[in-house]
Amino acid sequence: MQKSIIAAVFGALLVPMIPASASASAIESACNRSDRPQATRALCRCVGSVANQTLTRAEQRRAARFFRDPQLAQDVRMSRSARDNEFWTRYRAFGAAAEQRCSF
Repeated sequence: MQKSIIAAVFGALLVPMIPASASASAIESACNRSDRPQATRALCRCVGSVANQTLTRAEQRRAARFFRDPQLAQDVRMSRSARDNEFWTRYRAFGAAAEQRCSF
């Protein structure tokens, strides 16, 4: 009985230590949900991994919306706001890195 209690407490303490990358990123999830035939699980996992390394969570959520509505990407790209331009620069760097690392 005491061993099971200790195991439960130990397990509860370890749950917060599981890295966030263990769950799918917003980009990976959006990629998997997309209707694009080339969006395989392996490719989406790779792209999600690159997103985790290059974009913040907020930026990933913003970019994930581009899968549903590509016009949003065009709107951001054409925007004159400094915030959008800074995001677009980071998004393009993410895209270049994903293209380089995930081309298999």
